[in-house]
Amino acid sequence: MDILQILFVIILAFGLLALVYILAAKPTSGNATFAAMLSAGFGAYTAVQIWQEGVMMFWTNHTVNLTGIQVWWDLVMCMMIAMFFIAPRARKAGMNLLPWALFVGSTASIGLLAMCARLFWLEQQHAQAN
Repeated sequence: MDILQILFVIILAFGLLALVYILAAKPTSGNATFAAMLSAGFGAYTAVQIWQEGVMMFWTNHTVNLTGIQVWWDLVMCMMIAMFFIAPRARKAGMNLLPWALFVGSTASIGLLAMCARLFWLEQQHAQAN
């Protein structure tokens, strides 16, 4: 296995562990620190990717074949579904959705995780105040 295949397996295992935790623990609120750490970690990984392969590789990756288009379509749909479910909570917490939507739209999971971190933090602050 080369390094890219190893990374694929690691990410798959991490995702499965996270899913098992979510299903077993049934968390009732989000963890702002964990969401922020995931956003920062994925942002750092993306920065390395951009440094090594350039921004144009995103375009190439998503436009070279039908699989790339399918992955792009899936990414866009996942971001829209996430925003659909998060937006009402974010509005209720007093977040300005336009800048967050632009951030999520331009960075996908990095912005979405940062938005979730901010939302979870605001919700925790509100819960502590009451």
